[in-house]
Amino acid sequence: MPTVDRWNNCRAYFWSHEGNEPAHVYIDCAEKSVKLWLHDVTLAYNDGFNAVEIARLIDRVRHRRDKYKEAWNEYFGRARS
Repeated sequence: MPTVDRWNNCRAYFWSHEGNEPAHVYIDCAEKSVKLWLHDVTLAYNDGFNAVEIARLIDRVRHRRDKYKEAWNEYFGRARS
């Protein structure tokens, strides 16, 4: 699971076996987890975050989306978005 970003108690990463899906990132903070699609930075999965926390995570990913997509493409070896 390559980590692409860390801040406070949060970690953004990819699952190494999910390269067949569109580009996305998981973010774990403490015992909470979220999956966000990178093409439009929308919610794919949520486990434990409230609406305000999700909005903050979406905002963070929007500001770093190019970095995350570049890391995705480098890791999975092809341009998928």
